[in-house]
Amino acid sequence: MKTPVKTAIVRARIEPKIKVQAERVLHAIGLSSSEAINVFYRRIVSEKGIPFSLHVPNAETAAAIKSARKGEATETFDSFSEWERQLKA
Repeated sequence: MKTPVKTAIVRARIEPKIKVQAERVLHAIGLSSSEAINVFYRRIVSEKGIPFSLHVPNAETAAAIKSARKGEATETFDSFSEWERQLKA
């Protein structure tokens, strides 16, 4: 399957202070400005309207994400059924 080529350009004028603040938040979430705009546009299409908001995770969630990305305190399963059995145990 071919990956769509991203050749369209979106230009917008915004207040510099808002741009800096938004980019700080996007960085904390792990997105570039282009990725955020792409996500936003895709959600607009799927929701047929203005869709959602992203938030910086609280300290506990951020720590859990960081830990999981390092492979710490994680458990793997060979199948969903195995995970489900473990969950019920």
